[in-house]
Amino acid sequence: SVNMDSETLEDGEDGGGNPQEGGEGGITIEIKGDHDGAHDDNANKEEELAKLQRSAARLRSDLAASAVPGASIIDKSDGKTIGKIVSSPAPGTTVLLAQMRLDRLGLLKGGKGKKWSRTNKVMIGEDETREYRYLPYLPLWWPEIDGETGKEKVEEEEEDELD
Repeated sequence: SVNMDSETLEDGEDGGGNPQEGGEGGITIEIKGDHDGAHDDNANKEEELAKLQRSAARLRSDLAASAVPGASIIDKSDGKTIGKIVSSPAPGTTVLLAQMRLDRLGLLKGGKGKKWSRTNKVMIGEDETREYRYLPYLPLWWPEIDGETGKEKVEEEEEDELD
């Protein structure tokens, strides 16, 4: 470890209050312990990183195998189908395109079903051994949705009266 003491020294003194030639202040540095600890920390970080990379690769592989177009997305809490896969994950990612029930995403008013939560768990396809979490994404360019009907919100234009 490095212990840095940044007290300002008077001109012409060293850290012990003794006169110093050149008359400039400085910083006292005290080095303690062995340097192998830093190597162990780096090795642990590299091992953790490798473990995360293997886990992410396994997730991408499992998802690519089960998330095929037409596969159902099933809410694990009640077994109901809440969506269908439209497009498999983009290569090297876990991003996929799905058609989802709007009431399960909380986009409809008065929805009786369970709404989206970051802790919701789903299954994809027939594989009941794997569970996933999903993050719905609605692009900015997507049309505004009518909360009553679930269809594109249409704003009625006011007719100008001619006198």
